[in-house]
Amino acid sequence: MGKLYKHHLFWPLCILAALLLFNLFYSPDFFSITMHDGHLYGSLIDILNFGAPLILVAIGMTLVVATKGIDLSVGSIVAISGALACLTISKGTDQNALGLIVISILLAVGLSVLLGAWNGLLVSVAGIQPIIATLILMVAGRGIAQLVTGGQIITVSSSKYSYIGSGALATLPFSIFVVVLMLIVALLLTRKTSLGLFIESVGCNPTASLMAGIRANWVILSVYVFCGVCAGIAGLILSSNVSSADGNNAGLWYELDAILAVVIGGTSLNGGRFYLTGTVIGALIIQTLTTTIYMIGVPPEITLVVKSFVVLAVCLIQSDSFRAAIFYRWKTRHYPGEKESIRHVS
Repeated sequence: MGKLYKHHLFWPLCILAALLLFNLFYSPDFFSITMHDGHLYGSLIDILNFGAPLILVAIGMTLVVATKGIDLSVGSIVAISGALACLTISKGTDQNALGLIVISILLAVGLSVLLGAWNGLLVSVAGIQPIIATLILMVAGRGIAQLVTGGQIITVSSSKYSYIGSGALATLPFSIFVVVLMLIVALLLTRKTSLGLFIESVGCNPTASLMAGIRANWVILSVYVFCGVCAGIAGLILSSNVSSADGNNAGLWYELDAILAVVIGGTSLNGGRFYLTGTVIGALIIQTLTTTIYMIGVPPEITLVVKSFVVLAVCLIQSDSFRAAIFYRWKTRHYPGEKESIRHVS
């Protein structure tokens, strides 16, 4: 039991379970899943489907954070990717042409690679602090997305493109399979090759890693590129789900939710060891929390306030030092004679 209690996934799973149980008590049919036209429908399916873009962005953010970096531009990359894909499709004579859809996807993902590489070069080669380097694209990226869309919302009428975000495969939303594929790729690259060890080494001590023969610049560049790809694919899912691109609002605040998901999942912002499965659970917690807030009818104007307080409570529950302080106060209040022994053990 002690090992289970100390496992990095213990508290995230407990928090996710608590949120799901609260929803079940509030709405008894929350766990109900129905089949309609070969598709599964239900609140749990919606959490997975609507949470897919955030999970993708958080997976890429995890590797960046593991190198002791941060990427504030992921929300802008989400907007740019969706805008470019929708613009390309809208210019075609037949919006359902498979070749046009493939070209639009490749262009969007290719641009995301370039944007991720731009961030990586600023951090690894130019030596700019990650928060400043990515803040540049965070601000400029919104402008680029609005330039692509002409300041308007671009709508498309392509069933093939909308399949990415709203289609179903084997009765489940197709977006879930995209997330699983990217998670498997990330796990294989970081757990079955030496890349994961290099990332953790660079995050712990880049100077020592360089002296050990690890090309820290290439490692940092690769994680920012991968993060850009994840954000680009997330942009495709978001825009295809609503068959439109909004350069101003698409992916707004995704960078903050992704960072929260990474922290909730157990990865430290100080770099080093990282947990991809924990990040996925963290993203599911945030999406479940968002669903809960809307379900219980919290007024839109205070939604972010409620969400921030809940996230703060979640982070405090996960904090070892906070739990130790609470336990110490409770113990000394109820057993004053053990105060000195507890302090000595601590």
